[in-house]
Amino acid sequence: MKLKIKNAELVSDIAGKVNEFPKYTTQLINLSNQNAQGTRPKVVGQMSDLIQEFEGNRYEDWAVWYQNKKPTAIKDATEKIYSMVLNLQKAIGLIDKHMVEKWVKDLVLNKTFIGLRFQESILKKVASLKNESYRLAIPEEESNGIDGYIGDKEVSIKPITYKTKNMLNEQIDIDIIYYDKKKDGINIEFDF
Repeated sequence: MKLKIKNAELVSDIAGKVNEFPKYTTQLINLSNQNAQGTRPKVVGQMSDLIQEFEGNRYEDWAVWYQNKKPTAIKDATEKIYSMVLNLQKAIGLIDKHMVEKWVKDLVLNKTFIGLRFQESILKKVASLKNESYRLAIPEEESNGIDGYIGDKEVSIKPITYKTKNMLNEQIDIDIIYYDKKKDGINIEFDF
């Protein structure tokens, strides 16, 4: 037999009460918290350690114990998050249909194209460093694991995480250029 205990039932069973929030508000508060980092350990404490340190098993005892242990944590987190809520309220007021369309075009057209075509930039950069020509692989070459050529050398382009994974016992017998996408660009590494 398989059963499911809903989150609301868990909260009710363990804490005795279920907080209700208007639609969409918790999503906005979560977004504000992600940006403000209001519930990070430096603000509210390392919760996994604190719950282990707590010696009771009742929610009411936990709430009292935690607030004695971290008397300003709830207030500090609230201030950080609420400040970000106010920032988001201002930003939402700036958004109109034109801006949404501009954002959609940027995502669907620009970022998708760039995200899927950055291999050519990698080949171009490495070829430039080696004073060689480059080209992208044709579909037939791609089916053999070749992403492009630097001069006449076949190369494969893989994410840096490829190094730490056993990728399905895949055997690549050509030179590999590794990349790591960062917020400000792409880091690449190779040893040929």
